[in-house]
Order: sequence, then structure tokens, then C-alpha cells
Amino acid sequence: MTEHMERTLVILKPDALQRGLVGSIVGRFEQKGLKLVAMRMQALNPDILEQHYAHHVGKPFFPGLKLYMSSAPCILMIWQGLDAVDTVRKLCGITKARAAEAGSIRGDFAMSQQMNLVHASDSVESAKKEVGLFFADKEEIVDWQWDMSNMLYSDDERGSKK
Repeated sequence: MTEHMERTLVILKPDALQRGLVGSIVGRFEQKGLKLVAMRMQALNPDILEQHYAHHVGKPFFPGLKLYMSSAPCILMIWQGLDAVDTVRKLCGITKARAAEAGSIRGDFAMSQQMNLVHASDSVESAKKEVGLFFADKEEIVDWQWDMSNMLYSDDERGSKK
């Protein structure tokens, strides 16, 4: 990974799996030009949910959030690209799905603030922390040769020395 590339965590929540939207959502990230470097399905246990949502522990909605996030498996992914964190957030749309802009994942497919299909890291710092929480084994992250990068980014953006 070049120093200009970012990695960000995306979680497809239980409603994405239950509604059969996994392929459609993954396709949005691929079509944008992001590189998938890790993916797996996992049932999220209470311990990892409390770590991931530590900023919500103690809030009135947290028990319901924990129940929802453990109601079916989630799809955990790491996407890579220039400005990947901001790019993924824009693709997802705002948290309150009813108000999310058309063309975004939430704007096109969701209606709820909680059952909004997808979690995406909200900053580069959060992305690093979340990637480490869910993908502790570096062997799960595959930095494969991606031949399309020269069709998506200029040499200057990629940091190429041509």
C-alpha cells in the first residue's frame, strides 16, 4: 500500500444480509473504484460490539443496537483507495437513512436510523482502530496487485515517479 492510500472498515449490518443487498452494496464500492483487501462473514458477539460501540455504551438505545447487530451475521470488509474514508462515507450517505441523499447506499436502500445497512469508519484514526479490532490477523488483509489503479488515479495521485 502506498503512503497515499487509506484503508477503511465497512460492516454490512444484519439488515443488509437479511434483505439480500450484500452484492448490490459491495458493487457500489467496486464501481466507485475502491479496492477490496479483506472480507469475511462473522456473528458479532457482545464483547466486540461493546468495544466497537464504546462511545454508545450506557445510552438508552445501546441494548437495542447490540441486539440488532447480533441478530444475524455481518459482513466485515476493508476497502482501500485514495481518501477511502471520506469516499466510503459519501457512498453510504448520512446515518438517518430516510434523509440520506438519493444515489447513496442508505438513500437508495434504507429507511431507518439504526437499521441503515452499513457502518463505515468516520475518520482515518477510527479506521485504523476499527480495522485493528476486526482484523487483528494481518494475514486476513491481502495487498494484492491491482491493475486498475492506473485507470482510476493519475500518476501524481498515486505518487508514481514516471
